Amino acid sequence: MPAVRLWLVTVLVLLLPGIASADSLPGPVARVVDGLGVDRNHVSVWVQRLGDSEPLLAHQPDTPRNPASVLKLATSLAALEGLGPDYRWRTELHALGPVRDGVLEGDLLIRGGGDPFLVTEEFWKLTGALRRKGVSQITGDLVLDTRYFDLPAEDPGAFDGRPRRAYNQPPHPLLVNFNAVSFEIQPTGEGSPRVAADPPLPGLALSNRLALQPGACGGFQRGVAFHVLENPGGSLPGVLLEGRYPSGCDDWRLVRTVLPVEDYVHQLFGLLWSQWGGDFDGGWRLGQQPEDDAAPLVVHESPPLGQILRLVNKYSNNVMTRHLKLTLGAERFDAPATSEKGRVAVLEVLQELGMDTDGVVMDNGAGLSRNTRITARQVAQLLALAWEHPWMPEFVSSLAIAGLDGTLQRRFDEGPERGRMHLKTGRLNDVAAVAGYVRPDEGGEPLLAVVLVNHPGAHQGPGQEIQEAVLRWAFRQ
Repeated sequence: MPAVRLWLVTVLVLLLPGIASADSLPGPVARVVDGLGVDRNHVSVWVQRLGDSEPLLAHQPDTPRNPASVLKLATSLAALEGLGPDYRWRTELHALGPVRDGVLEGDLLIRGGGDPFLVTEEFWKLTGALRRKGVSQITGDLVLDTRYFDLPAEDPGAFDGRPRRAYNQPPHPLLVNFNAVSFEIQPTGEGSPRVAADPPLPGLALSNRLALQPGACGGFQRGVAFHVLENPGGSLPGVLLEGRYPSGCDDWRLVRTVLPVEDYVHQLFGLLWSQWGGDFDGGWRLGQQPEDDAAPLVVHESPPLGQILRLVNKYSNNVMTRHLKLTLGAERFDAPATSEKGRVAVLEVLQELGMDTDGVVMDNGAGLSRNTRITARQVAQLLALAWEHPWMPEFVSSLAIAGLDGTLQRRFDEGPERGRMHLKTGRLNDVAAVAGYVRPDEGGEPLLAVVLVNHPGAHQGPGQEIQEAVLRWAFRQ
């Protein structure tokens, strides 16, 4: 049968109603599920050899489940189709005044374009490009143009009460370094451990009250309590680290968000500009350039989407995924980007590819939500479509490889499955999910596999055990 007909048969079968009963789990998988006390009705599984007309295993395939970060697969495929693997985000610098003898007599405007990977190194390149344009001094302020996204204010602690965790950082059109600071703790052998902030933002006060305590490494956050000290005077907040750090611990880093995005951009710009030998002591404000058609002084382009996807899926980066969704919405329906434009854009693109999106609940597109829903059949259909897509290599290579990298670096790292699975994982409280491709032990066509577990405590171990039972079973087919 020609390859195109095989693909059509696969996709059409994935659109049919449920094929297997609730008792269709193979023995090795059923024993694990039952032994863990997990209700079989809380587990959905789909395993199918690519090109086959029927699945090898379909258990509860049409029950909507929370897929956690497995939903990133939908956003990723839609972005590849809608934007292309060579798509790049632009961040622009505009001079809002004349430049004479190396002095910008006025403000510098930074126009955010939603770059999901404007990390410190990339921002350093941006400031360096300005320096190479001959600018050495800026007499005015930073003007931050954030019009590309039109989003309501978002409480970063609304999801789980942890507003300082980097995974809860909301999207922003001028997000730099994920708005995160890494606090690196280094035991010195005696006295207080050394603490250094990266990047060392000049206006961020850091207080170290850690003490070294004899003992093995362990404890919540290795005994480190992290506090953000709000300054009622209106200046930047400070950070306090206190507690007893076990002497048995090696160097460790605590990554947190501390500042509003605009303050972070202002602080990091000042730091990097001074490293380039530039002079700037202005403040910041929101605004826009007087004439939208004015040529930028500097344009910085992100790495291509195909490269960005590897960071999104291998390491399950939430805010980067949300930027993909927002950008797709802006490109499809014009700027400014909104959450609704992004949601509609992702679903429309997937429908155009041939996916049944009926009942799919996207929410933020990253899976960091209690409301997201999709069925195992729909995830399997997405994987089948991605396998036949022109950008299949970019899609598959973005997934974590069993035992080698990303979220799978420490899973399947010693058995024969190592290196033979490309998967996207997902985990929330009471949710454990995985989906991707398995190259079977005996060779032949790869299989696609989907496991969605929504059960109390699934994230604490049982979900992973069920996933691995299914994946090992698939590997032996």
